[in-house]
Amino acid sequence: MIGLGTLINAAAVVVGGLCGYGVSKIFNEEQQNALTTACGISVIFIAIAGAMQGMLAIDGAQLASGKSMLVVLSVALGTVIGELIGIEGAFERFGEWLKVKSGNGQDSRFVHAFVTASLTVCIGAMAIVGAIQDGISGDYSTLAVKAVLDFIIIAVMTSSLGKGCIFSAVPIVLLEGGITLLARVIAPVMSDGAVSNLSLVGSVLIFCVGVNLVWGKKVRVANMLPAVILAAAAAYLPWML
Repeated sequence: MIGLGTLINAAAVVVGGLCGYGVSKIFNEEQQNALTTACGISVIFIAIAGAMQGMLAIDGAQLASGKSMLVVLSVALGTVIGELIGIEGAFERFGEWLKVKSGNGQDSRFVHAFVTASLTVCIGAMAIVGAIQDGISGDYSTLAVKAVLDFIIIAVMTSSLGKGCIFSAVPIVLLEGGITLLARVIAPVMSDGAVSNLSLVGSVLIFCVGVNLVWGKKVRVANMLPAVILAAAAAYLPWML
């Protein structure tokens, strides 16, 4: 069934969020803050692992690094584009709309939780590649694996940030569902190089999400999202290879 992977992923986020929200009632505010910091540190190290996998390679007996220019240019130009468009503001307005429509108007943490969780589970190569596989052949295995990871991440995030994290299932449906529907159009341009670049820069953005969790909101990560598209496009520039 085409699109089953998206449904599995979204369901895992909702169930994980509900589990996390149930557990959150056990913790006091100080313990929830400690859990938020622990979650942020975990996200940072996951992001570092992903970024290093894309930047480091074994060259003979030495460990060589590369793609620094790709990261700098993609993130810098992508941030400029995102700031001009105002992606973060649009994300927050959507979060405010969801907060009201879902009856959570009194939850002051809802928007922050929604944006943070959405960026964490939506940025990355697994969402793109898995949705393309699902759309072309009905193979939802990649999204099923992602669903397990997202279940754990959202359960932990919800227990510390609140139930706004549960609604990150909405952008998952919109993103992965949209890519699944357009899979035959997108697949030809998603070469191995494009996926590798997307994964690398996506990991950098996830690192920024971790920074916000540990030290409070320091980076407008949503405004950096165009960097992922630029990174994938850079795979077709000979001088960026």
